[in-house]
Amino acid sequence: MTRAGHDPVHAVVDDGLRRLAALGGDLADHANGLGAILWSPPRVVIVGRLKAGKSTLVNALIGAPVAETAALEATKVVTIYQDGAPSRAEVVGLDGVRRPVAVSPGAEMALPIPAAEVGHVHRWLPSAAIRDVTLIDTPGLATLTAPNEAATRRALIDGVDQTRTASVDADAAVFLFDATPRADELEFLRTLPFTPLNVLGVLSRADGFGEGALGQQDPLVLARSHAAELGRRLARTATAVTPISGLMAQTAYTGALTERDAQLLAGLAPYHPLDLVDLLDSDDPAPLTPADRDRLLDLLGEYGILHGRGVARSGAAALGAWLAERSGVEDLRRLMHASIGRVAVWHRAGRILDRLDRLAYQHPARDQIRTIAHQMRSAPALRQVTLLEDLARLLQVDPESPLVDEVRDLLAGDTACGRLGLAADADPALIRATAQQRLADAQQRAAFSTQSAAEDTALVTVIAAYQDMLSAR
Repeated sequence: MTRAGHDPVHAVVDDGLRRLAALGGDLADHANGLGAILWSPPRVVIVGRLKAGKSTLVNALIGAPVAETAALEATKVVTIYQDGAPSRAEVVGLDGVRRPVAVSPGAEMALPIPAAEVGHVHRWLPSAAIRDVTLIDTPGLATLTAPNEAATRRALIDGVDQTRTASVDADAAVFLFDATPRADELEFLRTLPFTPLNVLGVLSRADGFGEGALGQQDPLVLARSHAAELGRRLARTATAVTPISGLMAQTAYTGALTERDAQLLAGLAPYHPLDLVDLLDSDDPAPLTPADRDRLLDLLGEYGILHGRGVARSGAAALGAWLAERSGVEDLRRLMHASIGRVAVWHRAGRILDRLDRLAYQHPARDQIRTIAHQMRSAPALRQVTLLEDLARLLQVDPESPLVDEVRDLLAGDTACGRLGLAADADPALIRATAQQRLADAQQRAAFSTQSAAEDTALVTVIAAYQDMLSAR
């Protein structure tokens, strides 16, 4: 984790919380609670329809088969996965009571209370893969089992006290869907407290895309092309869309593959693809036993069997590396860290400021708390935090405003060039002239009261952002 001295956002918020704690009394406890949010890893929630592959993806990201993928009670509740030792789990009821529950590899987790009474399950397990991120697996959305959707909405939208205090506040979302997101899925995403900058789209089951494993074109290649097109179409919903084969990823990263599996698969190399498909569908799939055939399908799917046979001749390690590379999970990891990692920091800082504002309304030291919150918000280092809040507000009440794209550009760029839409090697004079022109345009718009309240608020921050650019050069 970046220390405060190296990260301006953390430094400003950390300093403000120290000043809050110095006021004494119960404010020290409030400051410590907010500090836990500041320094905790980003929380990424995994959402999608029932059977979209959420738990399979969670297993791949964690590197262990811990998330239930069958139609079990544990799939009907929100589950938080966090790095920690020893491996353990607690079921947190809607009544706020925490109940320890036994967990063992390969065994179904037995809930001590009915799923309808569970707020969430909190699991800790030692895993370097989730040291820098906390994953929140959710039940399926818009399914015939209405309680599943209700549990996800309760955790993400309704703000029920036990889910909020149980740390299910999320900083970003990974949204899984099939070939095209449905209208109700997109509507659900719009109800979440995120902007497109902290939502990643996942085109799931990429290994079966198009005509599938036997199609004339490689389904993974087709899926990549389709995901790029979806990314352009969903630019106001997600920062990017990436294709994933969750099954291949789960097998590659959870250590499920054995040398015997690789040997069995390599033995299928001489078969013509059509003959191999017939064999897989046969009641007598010799040279495989039905059990071996079923295991290979469960581990690899048709694509992995058809296209991984040659690689399997080099052994399980080579096959696992091939599965990992083809699955697309590493691309997702890079996007999670590069695209939404820094946005998660801003989002977390915004949550802290929001809680400070609420605290000020009910605390006797309201004036001092408001002063601290105002000083934090006014710091140039937190300009992106305010811009993110402005973007969320615009998308909620005025999504067609031309300011949406301008604010998003100011947030998406890593440098002044990126924020202004200029080439990375743009001449400094051009950068300054462009910033000055954008500032003048924003000031002119702000002088006329023809826009919405959300636009008025955003323009104040936009003007300050351009002024920051000019003062820094």
